[in-house]
Amino acid sequence: MMLLLLVFLGVLPACAAPASGGGDKVLLVVNRNDPLSRRVADYYGPRRSVPVCNMCTIATTSAEEISWDVYQQQIEQPIGECLKRAGLQEKVLYIVLTMGVPLKVDGPGSGAMTDRCSVDSELALLYAKLKGQTFPRIGWVHNPFFMKRDAVFQHPQFPIYLVTRLAAYDFEDVKAMIDRSLAARNRGKFVIDAANSKDDPGNDWLRTAAILLPADRVILDETPQVLYGQRDVIGYASWGSNDGQRKRRHLDFRWLPGAIATEYVSTNARTLKRPPDNWNFTSWQDKQHWFGGSPQGLSADMLHEGATGISGNTYEPFLGGCARPDYLLPAYFEGRNLAESYYLSLPYLSWMGVVLGDPLCAIGKP
Repeated sequence: MMLLLLVFLGVLPACAAPASGGGDKVLLVVNRNDPLSRRVADYYGPRRSVPVCNMCTIATTSAEEISWDVYQQQIEQPIGECLKRAGLQEKVLYIVLTMGVPLKVDGPGSGAMTDRCSVDSELALLYAKLKGQTFPRIGWVHNPFFMKRDAVFQHPQFPIYLVTRLAAYDFEDVKAMIDRSLAARNRGKFVIDAANSKDDPGNDWLRTAAILLPADRVILDETPQVLYGQRDVIGYASWGSNDGQRKRRHLDFRWLPGAIATEYVSTNARTLKRPPDNWNFTSWQDKQHWFGGSPQGLSADMLHEGATGISGNTYEPFLGGCARPDYLLPAYFEGRNLAESYYLSLPYLSWMGVVLGDPLCAIGKP
């Protein structure tokens, strides 16, 4: 807490020595109005050697859902000022939001013609906005890094920031997630549950992911059976609660440090509030048992169980807007860090996606 206090008071030097391991490429965003946000930053910053000048404090609400005015005035503009004031627009590649920073922006419209988005996905466009570019508020923006398997992520070639979030159900879950990211190694199994063998783009992407990974490191299931209780898992992809055979909320996996996951679920990042232990996902017809406005599974459940990173969606992204496992899992296996692996797999920005995890987490090359 002392580090953040000194930053708030402005008594530390403008910048610390260059960080090793990538911390100098991170802008760590702290909501000064939220004690958990400050606590997460205090824990993460020293462990990734984030320089003092890369600490950005904002003052905003702790509410998960906000208006566009609040997003622009209390989040986007202050973060842009942090980057400009420290001369970090080009150097920073990753913006890391902490628990207690708002999660999603509400707005009118429906379907593909909506103003709604995640804070994280909109913030990814800040690099281009600082260069004077403007974007329509309605609908999505194509991600220029999507599918660029062989490209080095750098500025100005890719005019975006990779935004991830250190957030989960509580501080202990976030702390454990950070600790696991530091212990990550390239070992274990990639578990891919295609739900069934039916022809479907989502299943095709799951099968392709399995093909692009070493056969001895993959468990691929195309039967109606749901894979529970897997051990030594380093990567996972499935239909989640959209699998009609999935009846249990928890997978009961043994996750390895550094394990990442993704599911084709529309609202799994709708909230980071923890449901009652006896809650289970249900149907769209059973409104009485929804949690957080939806019957669907929650990304943060996997972090609580032991995963290190996971993607999710704040509102309906449609299948084509979900993270693609055929880009995510092979990139991570081959040594890309968590942020690059997820953003390679996300087709759209200014949309619904959220990446929960330390952007610098990497298992290293095989």
